[in-house]
Amino acid sequence: MKVLVVGATGKYASLVVPELKQRGATVRALVRDESKIEAARQQGADETAIGNLQNPDSLRAAAAGVDSVFHINPAFAPNEAELGVAMVEAAKASAVRKFVFSGVYHPSLSKLSNHAAKRPVEEAMYESGMEFTVLQPSMFMQNFAAGWDAVIKQGRFSLPYSKLAKACYVDYRDVAAVAAKALTSNELSYGTFELCAPGMVNRVELAVMIGEAIGRTIEADESPFDEWAQGAHIPDGLRDHLRVMYQDYDQYGFPGGNAIVLRTLLGREPRSLPQYFQELVNRKVA
Repeated sequence: MKVLVVGATGKYASLVVPELKQRGATVRALVRDESKIEAARQQGADETAIGNLQNPDSLRAAAAGVDSVFHINPAFAPNEAELGVAMVEAAKASAVRKFVFSGVYHPSLSKLSNHAAKRPVEEAMYESGMEFTVLQPSMFMQNFAAGWDAVIKQGRFSLPYSKLAKACYVDYRDVAAVAAKALTSNELSYGTFELCAPGMVNRVELAVMIGEAIGRTIEADESPFDEWAQGAHIPDGLRDHLRVMYQDYDQYGFPGGNAIVLRTLLGREPRSLPQYFQELVNRKVA
């Protein structure tokens, strides 16, 4: 079984590689240029292919001779949907048998560009004639890692939406485990699966969890969007997308939290937020 992993050197798709190796798969990593080859090898890739999601010829060459493709979109890319569809079309043209797409929870949220951009990719998969599996993970716990040091230093966890808005989360390592199962077996073929850990929590509750992990109080707070974006060094092209997203969270939160699917697919309890925060304290997570 040979699998092409798109984004194999990235923060999330890289977590799929070791799961595939545990299942005995040969991993071909799609990388943008030669400078990424060594990083892909260090992640565990057996082969590398240089390609660009905006170059269909390079994608067809990368997909030639593989059994399955794992794809995750570059979120908030201006042409995100087109890039995903291009990978589906390249896989089909190269006679790939199975395509696994890591999309997003609630792709029907059409107001949010990072959600709406996933729907055309799903549609292309459904119409491709390939076996497909669609994974729809909720918010990634790994996103907490980027601001972790600042939260600990300041004793304050602040984002530009209501601290009482509830959301659901998933550890992407659990998503990666499901993806590897889908890529290397027929158990999950033709399925679309929402993936999240149990329950919904707000930022006040998250601050308590973080405080318990580090042994001191963390305050939950709210920041004006422009102030937050400047402090987080958000590029101008991304700010409008994030502003709309956080306004939506402010009003509706990010509802979900039914873990029955993920629990069933893993055959165990999904990783929890307290577990993830403790691992961050111990620096044992990606």
